[in-house]
Amino acid sequence: MQDMGFNSVIGHEDIIHHFRAALTTGKISHAYILAGDKGSGKKMLAGIFAAALQCEDRESDPCYQCESCRKAQHQNHPDIIRLVHDKPATISVDDIREQVVAAAALKPFESRYKIFIIGDAEKMTPQAQNALLKTIEEPPAYAVFLLLTQSLEALLPTIVSRCVTLNLKPLPDRKIAEYLMAVHHIPAYDAEIAAAFSQGSIGRAREVVLEENYMVKTEETINLLRRINKWTMKEMVDYLKTITSEKLNIQDYLDILRLWFRDVLMFKATKEIDNLIFKKEMKDIREQAVKCSYEGLEDILRSITRAEERLRANVSFELTVELLLLSVRENMNG
Repeated sequence: MQDMGFNSVIGHEDIIHHFRAALTTGKISHAYILAGDKGSGKKMLAGIFAAALQCEDRESDPCYQCESCRKAQHQNHPDIIRLVHDKPATISVDDIREQVVAAAALKPFESRYKIFIIGDAEKMTPQAQNALLKTIEEPPAYAVFLLLTQSLEALLPTIVSRCVTLNLKPLPDRKIAEYLMAVHHIPAYDAEIAAAFSQGSIGRAREVVLEENYMVKTEETINLLRRINKWTMKEMVDYLKTITSEKLNIQDYLDILRLWFRDVLMFKATKEIDNLIFKKEMKDIREQAVKCSYEGLEDILRSITRAEERLRANVSFELTVELLLLSVRENMNG
């Protein structure tokens, strides 16, 4: 059978070592926090650890052969509970009371542990966190809580202090590119670009390469960036309309802009090609590196960051993108 255990995880060796040591020694904490960006592997690691805890073989990896492992693999194990919530942005106190607190008071149906996996834990309201806190302060001996979060800071210090916190670090681009080439058979150049976009998240990299128009979108944006200093107002307006129509994917465009101008700045400073992402666009990157000042390129990169901040603050989408494009055009023209 194909390995679905810890050996199937790319990176995060320190966390895997911690989990395997806990499984081998039997020293299981009652509560863990897995903290990392979206797509970093939190759900995968939590699922493998939960399966291993319930595995009938009682080894440091789930066997995926026993009845317990098969149920865990198909996410229908009665003693592995994944919290669900109706409101996408909020986990309410009722969600915690009904699915965690009440369930934790009941003994496991068929396994040694009763495991609660709380994804998006940062979405718990303060009332929900306090309700959970009462349970993890004095947990039943059979209960294990796995809190998955993108923001450790959003959790109450009292909750964090009662959990073992495991931070998922961004993966090196090289590892992600190798994975994309080996598993998804992506050409090397495309894999390198996708790895750069992913910012260390293998889940994000997978989404990028499986998105049907990802390379088309990238190529269209690069075509415009090649001659951005010659843009007419009509081209700017047309590009703004394109981005506006794909408002949900604005981060993709901002990532392309940032990586492009990072390459221009890096080449201007080093004159080296090896560390560039868009190596095939070397001619245009060289020309723009000569034309642009360091201050101009740094201002463009700051403008991209400001655009992200404005969008998070719900500033007008169209105004934010227009200001960004004007800043890019102005700095490209010296």
